[in-house]
Amino acid sequence: MQSRVSLIGASGYAGVELTKLLVAHPGVELVAASSDRWVGDVLAARVGVASELRYVAVDEALAATADVVLLATPAEVSHELVPKLRGKVIDLSGAFRLRDGARYSQHYNLVHAHPALLAEAVYGLPELFRERVRGARLVANPGCYATAIQLALAPVLPLLAPGRLIVDAMSGVTGAGRKATEEMSFAEVAGDLRAYRVLRHQHEPEIEQGLSDVAKRDVDITFVPHLLPINRGILATCHAQLAPNRSPAEVIDAFARAYAHEPFISLAPSAEQVALHDVVGTNRCRIGAMVGASGELVVTAAIDNLVKGAAGQAVQNLNLMLGLDEQAGLAGLRSFYP
Repeated sequence: MQSRVSLIGASGYAGVELTKLLVAHPGVELVAASSDRWVGDVLAARVGVASELRYVAVDEALAATADVVLLATPAEVSHELVPKLRGKVIDLSGAFRLRDGARYSQHYNLVHAHPALLAEAVYGLPELFRERVRGARLVANPGCYATAIQLALAPVLPLLAPGRLIVDAMSGVTGAGRKATEEMSFAEVAGDLRAYRVLRHQHEPEIEQGLSDVAKRDVDITFVPHLLPINRGILATCHAQLAPNRSPAEVIDAFARAYAHEPFISLAPSAEQVALHDVVGTNRCRIGAMVGASGELVVTAAIDNLVKGAAGQAVQNLNLMLGLDEQAGLAGLRSFYP
């Protein structure tokens, strides 16, 4: 028997991607999809899926009987909706990713009013915290940058010298959401490359929290995001220093041991052999590493920001929460290239 799921916020980029995945998923039935601006339209007409379901208003979608509700909504909307939901929830926003509620005012311009839910929420990065997700009621789906960076660095944390980690990462414009602003218009983005939200990106505390959980010590990063003039994809370049007497062979072994049985992790022979073409359209993360003569470590990671960085990872978490095969609805995805 298929599990029933409803989707709130189905017309954003992540929501559209999630709609496509849920309609094609063999183990679930999408029973409601909300979009205030597409109310009454058929899903098939809007996003090309094989479904005659019509978009409904949020209240109607919330009233539908569902085993799991997925929220592809802004953080401030999720902050208000999650306390009203009593069943299982996967939230794609950042509203419940951070355990420290005080950090929301700085990074999300949000005064967090639900500390009990912050304590209950499970951070849904399956490759690092799979067993927590299985029994969760509320899963906070990770951010796109945070996914690539944590997967790149988590296996090698025991091998690193003390000190701050440096990360430069680049994302396609869909990472900013589906909004009409001058700075995101074609003429402003095409042929350009720029850093943005330097030292104040909302994913930075999330990355530090997750890596600190893995390392069982405080991990500090300096994270600089950049906007690429492409539709989708993230490439993260992470810089660190190996501890004395640590070798390149240990780095290779750390990644092999950590990800040998992970269906959505692909290890490259080197940091130079990681590209967006490898992953865009899939739920995979491609990772490569190189070590210099002085022990400097560079790790690159690539993901599709809308799949492994958002909708695909939400489906991965959904499968874990429902006791389904973790690859259900995701195994057949293929790269858009060539």
